[in-house]
This record gives sequence, structure tokens and C-alpha cells, in this order.
Amino acid sequence: MEKDVRHTFWEAFADSPFIMMKLEGSNEHSEPMTAQLDKDAHHTIWFFTDVKNRIAAGGRAMGQVMTKGHDVFACIAGKLTRETDRTIWDKHWNNAVEAWFPNGRENPEVIMLRFDIDDSEVWTSEPGVTGSLKMMAGMKITPEEAGEHEVGRV
Repeated sequence: MEKDVRHTFWEAFADSPFIMMKLEGSNEHSEPMTAQLDKDAHHTIWFFTDVKNRIAAGGRAMGQVMTKGHDVFACIAGKLTRETDRTIWDKHWNNAVEAWFPNGRENPEVIMLRFDIDDSEVWTSEPGVTGSLKMMAGMKITPEEAGEHEVGRV
């Protein structure tokens, strides 16, 4: 995946770190999760959740991202496993997480999942000046003028 598309994805995802997650092969719907991001952890994101959550069992999973500006869309695939490293927990635990888990991180019902991304498909919607002017004038734009599309690891 080209560096600029990867950078655009991570920057937009950091600004709106919400993702719809689902275990592969499950008949259950995807559900919204808040991703805990680390700019130094390439290809990995984390989630705090309840031990009874539908993705808590881990395994192969897929997530869908649509950023709040609707300028980046992505489908990311990888493997979910339980994160047992308490330094990672400490790094990502914050007031927003605490609001969801008022009994704290020591509650045995709270788990942290690690999502190691091994594949992704990313679309960016950046029509640029020419594309924007054409759209405002009701003209058709080419796919190249609409944005970029890349497949690979983010």
C-alpha cells in the first residue's frame, strides 16, 4: 500500500477511532467498537470490552471503518487475541474507557483485545480542486479524480 494512503488512513482513523467489528464466520452482526491506537504499533489496534462480548472469543475478524468526514473508508482483516500485557492496558486505559467500565480495569469481566491487521482495503475520497468543481457543476468525474483505492497492509 502506498505510504500516502496508509498515512491518510491512520490520520483519519485517529481522529475518529470507531470501527464496526465482526468475527469471521459468525452469523452475528458487526458491532461498533472504539479502537485504542498507538502510532508506534504498526498494523495493531486494541479494544477494551466485556468478557461476554460477541467478539471476546477472538479469532479471525474483520472491521469496517468510515471516518467522520466520510473521506476515508476501509475494510481491515486480521486476528483478535486477548492482550495480557498490563503495560499495554495501562497505556490505553483512560477516562473514556473508565466510563464504560466503572468498576475499573481490575474487574475480571473487562478484557483487552489485540487486533493484528494482516490485510486491508482503503478508499479515500479526495476529489481535489478539479474534481470538486466538476461535481459542483454537475459534471461527471473520473475515478482517478474521486480519490484513491489501495489494497495491502495499513
